[in-house]
Amino acid sequence: MAYEREEVRLSQEIFYYLLEHHELREEEARELYRAYTESEPVQEMVKAQGRIAASRVKRYGDAVYLIPEPDNDFLGYTRAHLKKELCRSNATDKDYYLAQFAILVLLLEFYDGQGASSKTRDYIRVGELQNSISERLREGAELAAEEQEAQGLAYQDMLEAYESLRSDDRGTRQRTTKEDFLYRILRFLQAQGLIEYVEQDEMIKTRRKLDRFMAWNLLNENNHSRVLKVLGVEADEQDPRGAADQYQLQP
Repeated sequence: MAYEREEVRLSQEIFYYLLEHHELREEEARELYRAYTESEPVQEMVKAQGRIAASRVKRYGDAVYLIPEPDNDFLGYTRAHLKKELCRSNATDKDYYLAQFAILVLLLEFYDGQGASSKTRDYIRVGELQNSISERLREGAELAAEEQEAQGLAYQDMLEAYESLRSDDRGTRQRTTKEDFLYRILRFLQAQGLIEYVEQDEMIKTRRKLDRFMAWNLLNENNHSRVLKVLGVEADEQDPRGAADQYQLQP
């Protein structure tokens, strides 16, 4: 298929914009957004460039996103980099898996269904999230070793790591406390534009970016089942990688 020179130019400009900003919104770059949504050749070329860069270009609502593939360490996070962002400096792999598990629990607290109606609440308090993490870890730790292995999660190890953290009712977020552990995770998710963390009220709200991802991608039929299986909501077999490893975030 032969492309016009202007179509090629626009596709390159759009892809460069996505590399720089990670997302393309109509209100922020109207000309580029319309070129992508209204021109099939431009859209095809942008997606092709994304595939070459081991990424997907996806439109959710009124925004277009560049989403690195899980093994894309250049545009996404390496495991070591993500571990550094989520955990304290001397963290172990056990701490890293616990941080990922905490994110999955947070997602399930907000989204309990599929499609556009998946969101079930507007906010959650940090204390409630802490209790939910503890509850789900204890439930998982009660599973037989074979069941834990089938789910690909060492619940007992994560429970021990979580219970080893002190609780600090004063809210000082000292190291080795549950409050500091969650604060690092929430700060990271907020920097990614996924949540809004209102510190003075200890309140967590989701942002449109996360709502779109969950409604259109993470909570499609297959991925919704995987998220639930990881958390023990369903008893079917679970991919050992876990749902948290499916999608790359961008630094």
